[in-house]
Amino acid sequence: MLKQNVLILNMRIAVQFWSFLWKVYVATIFVIFALLLYPPLFVLLSRPTWKIKSFKIFVFWSWMMRIFCFYPVQKLSEGTLPAGPYVIISNHSSYLDIFLMHSIMSKHPFLFMGKSEILSYPIIKTYFKGLNIPVDRKDRTKAARSFNDAKKAVQEGWSIMIFPEGTIPDDQNPKMLPFKNGAFKLAKALNIPIVPITFLNNFQLFSEPLDLKGTAHPGTSRIYIHPAIHTTAIEKLSDKELSALCYRIINEPLAKAYPELCGDKSTTSQTS
Repeated sequence: MLKQNVLILNMRIAVQFWSFLWKVYVATIFVIFALLLYPPLFVLLSRPTWKIKSFKIFVFWSWMMRIFCFYPVQKLSEGTLPAGPYVIISNHSSYLDIFLMHSIMSKHPFLFMGKSEILSYPIIKTYFKGLNIPVDRKDRTKAARSFNDAKKAVQEGWSIMIFPEGTIPDDQNPKMLPFKNGAFKLAKALNIPIVPITFLNNFQLFSEPLDLKGTAHPGTSRIYIHPAIHTTAIEKLSDKELSALCYRIINEPLAKAYPELCGDKSTTSQTS
């Protein structure tokens, strides 16, 4: 019995060590391409009229992460998408969600709209602030400014990508956190469709980078791109009803795959 326990412990240590090495490898690939792509991105972002071309660099970067980090993508379902612009929403269970998004949704340019705390990371700050829209939820004036920036971006033809949970769950991942209402207010205010996406297993492929006990390894990312929710349906629902509907849509594949965690039918949302 003692030998068996020692063997199990050694296996756990080996898995954790492998996961740590894999996270270091992925981080290295990320930084290498961040440095290589910075010069052309800096040039494209120097003029507003060239900004749209920078999206192709992020698509290329996303593909490089998929190829060099051995993360093929399997689309288990893909609904017909509108021409755009639209609001893209998904569950957020891993940083891999961000790395893969540009290559998954490469046909229509989009901007990320996310928490301003991400600007504390030097390399990410350089890329995020130049092209995407940071949101400071603690400052209503800055949050309103971000909302107006998103409206302007949509008018220029960009779609907006938002993680309505606002962060990656600390516990019981992939069980989703309650949705914040910003994405739904934006879709209603601008009268544009919503495209829900479910990342089914990214949390197993790449856990929180600073979690030394978390798993990380190569593997196939399985996703659902759900049919768009069109404006005719959106305008009939309140923010809370729309949030609940999107929660159910995104959660359904998770509930089937992980019924012990995501089988709860609740669709709570909180106002942001």
